[in-house]
Amino acid sequence: MVALLDVKSAPRDWLLRLAASRKFQSWAARVPLLRRVARAEGAAMFDLVAGFVNAQVLMALVELNILALLLRGPVEVRQVAGICAVQEDRMQVLLQAGAGLGLLKRHRDGRFGLSLRGAALLGVPGLEAMIRHHRALYADLADPVAFLRGGQQTQLSQFWPYVFGAEGARDAAVTATYSTLMAQSQVLVAEDTLAMVNLSGVKRLMDVGGGTGAFLAAVAVAHPQMQLDLLDLPAVLLGAQAQLAQVGLEARVTLRPGSFRDEALPQGADAISLVRVLYDHDDSTVARLLAAVYAALPAGGRLVISEPMSGGAVPDRSTDVYFAIYTLAMQTGRTRSAAEISALLQAAGFVNICSKTGFRPFVTSVVTAERAGL
Repeated sequence: MVALLDVKSAPRDWLLRLAASRKFQSWAARVPLLRRVARAEGAAMFDLVAGFVNAQVLMALVELNILALLLRGPVEVRQVAGICAVQEDRMQVLLQAGAGLGLLKRHRDGRFGLSLRGAALLGVPGLEAMIRHHRALYADLADPVAFLRGGQQTQLSQFWPYVFGAEGARDAAVTATYSTLMAQSQVLVAEDTLAMVNLSGVKRLMDVGGGTGAFLAAVAVAHPQMQLDLLDLPAVLLGAQAQLAQVGLEARVTLRPGSFRDEALPQGADAISLVRVLYDHDDSTVARLLAAVYAALPAGGRLVISEPMSGGAVPDRSTDVYFAIYTLAMQTGRTRSAAEISALLQAAGFVNICSKTGFRPFVTSVVTAERAGL
């Protein structure tokens, strides 16, 4: 068997060695049929090398509020420099870099305006806040090898203290900060989730770990007759009460203070949602949570799990790079594939397990399941 595998892998090994040869690379760059492939691979390779600088250019554009400034129309470099208190020559470099990334557009007269991509970025709910939030992630990855070896406290674990249970979410200011970011980022998640799941026939939905109620607010619009429960930590629900009141949903949503890490889930809902919850926690915590969900649901009750998921056997660039590293930095979480989540559901007793890859996997994908009937 080993000999057979060696024979099958031999052509691929030869091809990899050939691709790694500088002599072959030089030759391929001169051959018309291979030149395009060589150029594309070279550009992709350089994009990986320059990734951190690209991200920092994006961070600077957001921190200086330049995208919003240019939304009003093209502006001269000196004007942007004056508004942002940055030397004109340095601002020229930043704006030129922004144009190179496709976020800005350089006009013939030297002014800079917003590109379609830059304008679209402004229209994504919570994206600018998440980009600013990346300061913590970048700090944790300053020494990536040390980060991967572990043993050090990360800034992200301090930003998301709720993952350690109710005791971790006692600071009101910290709780308000992460609750706001969570609410902003869940607008698209809710939109994509509801496009993938069928909640017809559900009378009462309980969103567990639902933050300030962004997902339930979207459900309330789509299903006006559905009763809604929101379960989260008491400190989080303080913000939820205010947010739900702003959109006129305080009477429709029942707030249930509690911690799924520390106590049983309340019964009464015939459907439960876990939106961007599982990937915050390790397998043992997830197993206990799924068991608690199973116990809280009636026979035939439904469970909806929505979050970015690993590509599993087919690695995905957005989820297996960004989200996998992000959840690792949280020190408690893990980005799982739909197959891994399905296995955990099956172990908890769920049936009719179904997974759907979102049309924007970097926003969310969905796994649904049911509690076994009597």
